[in-house]
Amino acid sequence: MSQQPATGVVMSLVSAPQLKTQVTHGPSGATLPTEAPKDNGGTGGSFSPTDLVATALMSCAVTTMHLVANKEGFTLGEVRASVEKRMTPPPRKIGELVLSILMPAGLTRDKRAMLEKIAHECPVARSLHPDVKVTTSFGYPD
Repeated sequence: MSQQPATGVVMSLVSAPQLKTQVTHGPSGATLPTEAPKDNGGTGGSFSPTDLVATALMSCAVTTMHLVANKEGFTLGEVRASVEKRMTPPPRKIGELVLSILMPAGLTRDKRAMLEKIAHECPVARSLHPDVKVTTSFGYPD
């Protein structure tokens, strides 16, 4: 039986002692260490798997806004963001992701509305289970 070729992006993982892993992005070879969080037996020395989910949401929202800005013919400028992951009591799962996005100055109301909508509808946001509460705020300097 022959194996079907991959149709998406392939990542791989090698586990290590002390609840650690090394993940590799197939196309680029870039690596990222992960480990269990402190409250679950890890040292807190790297991203936990659920930290990566929160980080993916933040990165996806900002990247998608930049993609749309480029397609619309304007440069978005520097965006800064932070995300807080809030876990539920046992059984452990992500209960809420609190995303704060600091936007650049000079965006019209229409552009703000369009970009905020895009951030809320990025692929990672659409992929999260409906039980995960996502609270997103946008800050503007002007």
